[in-house]
Amino acid sequence: MSGGIPLITLPAGYLGSSFMGACMIACGFNTNASKIASLVLAAIFILALFWARKSVVAWILIFGFAGILVALWLIKNSIGLRFFVLFMGVMSCMYVLWDVVDDTIARKVSTSDAGVFAKMFGCCSSRVWGVVWLIIACIYFALGLIVGLLVFKQTEAQMQEDARHFIPAPGA
Repeated sequence: MSGGIPLITLPAGYLGSSFMGACMIACGFNTNASKIASLVLAAIFILALFWARKSVVAWILIFGFAGILVALWLIKNSIGLRFFVLFMGVMSCMYVLWDVVDDTIARKVSTSDAGVFAKMFGCCSSRVWGVVWLIIACIYFALGLIVGLLVFKQTEAQMQEDARHFIPAPGA
């Protein structure tokens, strides 16, 4: 590994993805928050296209995914966008949980970020770091659900009315 601060960069893939998933879960409880989350996803898509500009497959997948987001934004005051953002958040968090267990605790790969982390900091084995990261990822997942339930308490009708006024779809 070169560059960066290992204490931050080694768990960043697992914990960063889990944090982003938790944010999408929370946003999935409100239509306007889902619109904001989809704009953040669009910005990430643009960065991904810059990074993978020579990959035709990346372009096809990103434009397909962007097409799904636009279609869901335009259909019935973005109600489908809520569920799509929620789905993406849950899938992101669930994948992190599976990946941490698979890579670090069950040890199906010879080396992992947790193994490098354990060698660099030496206080615990890679499995212990995997369990720590798994607990943190579970906390993020739970907090995404709790924040979504506590912060967004609008009824379906209230969300529909708000969605008509916040970055409305053409003709809405």
